[in-house]
Amino acid sequence: MGTYPAYVHTVLDCQRPRELAEFYRRLLGLVYRPGDEPPTDGSPDDADWLVLTRPDGTRQLAIQEEPEHRPTTWPDHTVPQQLHVDYLVESVEELERHKGIALGLGAELRLDRSDDEEEPLYVLADPAGHTFCLYVG
Repeated sequence: MGTYPAYVHTVLDCQRPRELAEFYRRLLGLVYRPGDEPPTDGSPDDADWLVLTRPDGTRQLAIQEEPEHRPTTWPDHTVPQQLHVDYLVESVEELERHKGIALGLGAELRLDRSDDEEEPLYVLADPAGHTFCLYVG
């Protein structure tokens, strides 16, 4: 029996990779893969591919420049959603806290289902327009 492909990370396309990487780095407590950090010597930040990991080095997200990227308009279907990521939190209090962090980092609220008794959730869009869910589970 052969081996199977191994999951590495999810790649998100956007027009401004550093901006989106910073959004997810700060929202999820991730770090840059060594060598992907913003330049500190005054040189231009022209990165078109950035990888974010957990502090232990486990890959989580890659951010890729795509000049023609168009943000989804979900729930309107003019520009359909093609993928979204779900993030689980432990309580309604944590849900509210993380929604506030996301909004403060530039996310947009697309759907508020926080009053759902079985599965409170928010659907937000990151600064590049990718939707993601924060929910209590």
